[in-house]
Amino acid sequence: MLIRKNVLKLTIPIIIEQTFVMLLGVCNTIMAGHIGKEAVSAIGMVDSMNNLFISFFAALSVGATVVVAQQIGQGQTKKANETAKQAIASGLVVSGMITLFLWIFRVPIINVLYGSAEELVKLDAKLYIEFTLLTYPFIAIEQISNGILRGTGDTKTPMLITMFMNVVNIILGYILIYGIDAIHIPSFGIMGAAMAIAIARTIGTIVIIFVLLRGSKNIKIKKIYPFKFDMKIQKNIFNIGVPAGMEAVIFQTGKLLVQVFIVTMGTASIAANAIGMSISQIINVPGNALCLAATTLVGQYIGRNDIKGGKNTLIYLVKFATICLVFVAMLFVPIAEWVAGFYTTDPEVIRLTATLLKSNSIAMVTWGISFVLSSGLKGAGDTRYTMMTAFIGMWVFRIGLGYIFGIVLKIGVLGIWLAMYVDWIVRGSLYCMRLRGEKWIKHRIKG
Repeated sequence: MLIRKNVLKLTIPIIIEQTFVMLLGVCNTIMAGHIGKEAVSAIGMVDSMNNLFISFFAALSVGATVVVAQQIGQGQTKKANETAKQAIASGLVVSGMITLFLWIFRVPIINVLYGSAEELVKLDAKLYIEFTLLTYPFIAIEQISNGILRGTGDTKTPMLITMFMNVVNIILGYILIYGIDAIHIPSFGIMGAAMAIAIARTIGTIVIIFVLLRGSKNIKIKKIYPFKFDMKIQKNIFNIGVPAGMEAVIFQTGKLLVQVFIVTMGTASIAANAIGMSISQIINVPGNALCLAATTLVGQYIGRNDIKGGKNTLIYLVKFATICLVFVAMLFVPIAEWVAGFYTTDPEVIRLTATLLKSNSIAMVTWGISFVLSSGLKGAGDTRYTMMTAFIGMWVFRIGLGYIFGIVLKIGVLGIWLAMYVDWIVRGSLYCMRLRGEKWIKHRIKG
């Protein structure tokens, strides 16, 4: 299979960026794992909730990426610049509202969702969420800004900023979690992990805003004041972003409910699920990178009205992602227990994690059609269809079968993951059917 130069040029920086994104979570989970399984369980629980609300920001990021990519494809650089400013403003408003709401109800939410967890786990979760909540506006700005730059075809800048963020996070995480006696820095435990990631996100946001204000080849934010919302641009962003956001909300809400199932299975299962998800992020790096590339490339092809080129590129990206993911996943089969041992010394958690990873490696053959195809359809603006398929896959199969496999049939956390694989197959099949017709190109941005 030939590797296309335009795909490599766009994808390699994203792969590097996604590797560092993955490392941010992995390093925190590893360091927290050595505090205790209660800490790693708490981080896994809170991150499941965080991901639900962060998906609102990702929605605006998708909307901005697609609109900017299609505008760049149409040669409308001035419109792309205005879209960037409008998207960031919307992100600030949405993230501010969500942060305020969650801060008020943070304790009741933890108690309702995870009431059956051990008291120490819940205590750690409440502490961790307080710090991560305050970073929501920074996450929103960073995600949207990265999406804007990718929409223009600039994947190197987000890569460099993300690398820098993760270096800051890893260094501060180690110092704040464990402390340094020689220079009288105390150990903050799980609070240190939250503080480190908060500081890293803040610095990353400042840097990327500076980049957008300074400007690059295709994008430069100027005339910030006086600011006025442009309802036509906002409509374009939200017409694509809201369905994409609802898809993400459906997806993350489902994962959150599944997490509630897992909580009833005990701390070892909670920890194994959190560690398994963390390690699967390593395996998914090429796939996630190709998803982001698919949104940008298909968006630019559609903007140029090259429908055949967009479709052929998307099919190529799915095949390429499948080959990469299967290859990486199989490398983890013989070393699953060894890798899990980096996170924890608990033998039960290691055994459960290894089982999950081995099953995940087999299921990777279906990941590309489920996620890369979806990302490409979003690039064409077909976000309503991906939203509906996400609803069917998540609520009917992942949650329904997850409850049957995990709780009723007592397969445990492995049953939850088996239901997840069925979800991938169902949604992937629906995306393949969609791509065969022409309805997927009906929602592109008009010039």
